[in-house]
Amino acid sequence: MNLDYSMKMTQEQRMILTQSMQQSIKLLQMSLHDLREYIDNEYSENPILEVNEEINSYDDSKVSEEISTQEIYDHKKLVEELYADNYRDKSEINYSTEEVSPLNFIEKKISLKDYLQEQLVETNVDQYTLIICRYIVESLDHRGYLEIPIEEISKELKIPEEVAEKALKIVQSLEPYGIGARNIKECLLIQSLKLNILDNIIEKIILNHLENVADNKYELVAKDLNITPREAQRYGDLIKKLEPKPSRGFYTGEEVNYIIPDAEVKNIDGEFFIIMNESVLPRLMINKTYKDVLQNNQDSETNAYVKDKINQALFLIKSIEQRKNTLYKVLECVVDKQKDFFKSGKQYIKPLTLKEVAEIINLHDSTVSRAIKDKYVLTSFGTIKIKDLFASGVSSNNDDDMATIKIKNEIKKIIDEENKNKPLSDQIISSMLADKKMNISRRTVAKYREEMAIKSSSMRKRL
Repeated sequence: MNLDYSMKMTQEQRMILTQSMQQSIKLLQMSLHDLREYIDNEYSENPILEVNEEINSYDDSKVSEEISTQEIYDHKKLVEELYADNYRDKSEINYSTEEVSPLNFIEKKISLKDYLQEQLVETNVDQYTLIICRYIVESLDHRGYLEIPIEEISKELKIPEEVAEKALKIVQSLEPYGIGARNIKECLLIQSLKLNILDNIIEKIILNHLENVADNKYELVAKDLNITPREAQRYGDLIKKLEPKPSRGFYTGEEVNYIIPDAEVKNIDGEFFIIMNESVLPRLMINKTYKDVLQNNQDSETNAYVKDKINQALFLIKSIEQRKNTLYKVLECVVDKQKDFFKSGKQYIKPLTLKEVAEIINLHDSTVSRAIKDKYVLTSFGTIKIKDLFASGVSSNNDDDMATIKIKNEIKKIIDEENKNKPLSDQIISSMLADKKMNISRRTVAKYREEMAIKSSSMRKRL
């Protein structure tokens, strides 16, 4: 019997996504309005944080004489009690008091991501997979879709793609059905499966005939699938009952009806300057009083509490600064690439992709995507979404690239000027664009038209 004992060295990739990292990602993709609310909430819960405002300036030495160790401990207990109250079941609320606040009856908006995170806690998955699932949930857009490619997530977390796919499937199993889909077809397929209505015909209709269903062209659907038009319509009615936007009914931040730009781009004598909008956010600092208490106090429980709050405060301040620096780097690159827009307006936007900017500033595509999410910039031509400055391009006959926004504007102009009694088909529009040196296919015309919420020719016809 030959026993061979040997030592082997193996390399293993492991992903550690701490709660702090998740918080940093969340702060990066917050709008300025949401970030302000988040900071206000953290400020109210963390006694270590202090707002540095000249109008409220005071002498730290005087304050330190007035705060005792017992007061810090009392504040700790108060925060714990308030935290517990937030998660107490509604049935435990005592309405027997003489004065019942009407605020008790105001329905609190449920955040989609909070709702999904709560469901993840109840799933029977290991901690490693759970962390990846949480990361995916935080990456969902306002519709509940995953816009970031799964390959990017695997690169960002340094994990195999199959592991990321497994985590995505878990997220897609959550309610509301269709969450985590990468496009509308996948969204509807997930819902059909969960509702037990998915069969071969519904699958084929979703994959190949969504536009025909939207236009009620059931004869075409029936002919392709070898079924009767009545059957095709019955399937179409089932599909129309599905939800293309699974986030509907949940709070996603979309309801903010005013815009706060994160920055302003000023054109001064042909030179562009980026001015970050820092006036909206409070300037946070660490209260020195608690540092002194930490050095002089012997109570281990209080010291642990103060240390934890100091770490939270420091990380928040650092994350806010990092968010600002990342956005500034992105804007600096975008301004350089889109100078013609900042000089002359939207019709001069050039093709620009997230990947192109990411490579220039040495960041992941997904980081750039999060940095510009729900963020606006003030320009000479008004306040615009930063995302609008990113546009894919198509080649013209002159070998020049044109931004899709220019082509969309041309499509809209053609449709606005068409004879409404005989609306132009997507094929005819494609031919008209080719005459203008814009070479795009009929399918691309249909895609751009749908993105602009313009109906098909049959739906635009007026008698």
